[in-house]
Amino acid sequence: QELEEARRWEGARDVRPLDGNVRRWGGLLLPNNPPYNTGAFRFELIFSPRHPLEPPCATLRTPIYHPSVDPEGRVCQPLTTHGRWEPSTRAIQVLQDLLLQLDSPDPQRVLRPDVARELQERPEEFRRRAEEHARLHAEPRPD
Repeated sequence: QELEEARRWEGARDVRPLDGNVRRWGGLLLPNNPPYNTGAFRFELIFSPRHPLEPPCATLRTPIYHPSVDPEGRVCQPLTTHGRWEPSTRAIQVLQDLLLQLDSPDPQRVLRPDVARELQERPEEFRRRAEEHARLHAEPRPD
């Protein structure tokens, strides 16, 4: 049911279990705002065997120049921390929160302090680097 909900959401495409494993989903996120809206970004969502009591783990598999995503694709996502997680939170909400984060980088959600500092102090340079990185690494947006 949650998978079907995620498949119908316009913010992502190709959402499906990976390797037939219903605890591992993959798909493409489609950011709405520059500098990332020229491409699509592959994500993976891994659910614990104790889900929904434990939060899923979201990872971006497409490299991205973003203050809240480290070079390994780990995402600073307070919604999925053990202190904030609610068992009633749906997978679609995790994906929506992730897309919102890509669309509006938050200097309070930082895994790359150097990139966050650049975003705050030299926004034009940040945007140029992020656009170039997206051009090199992001997948083409599906129609």
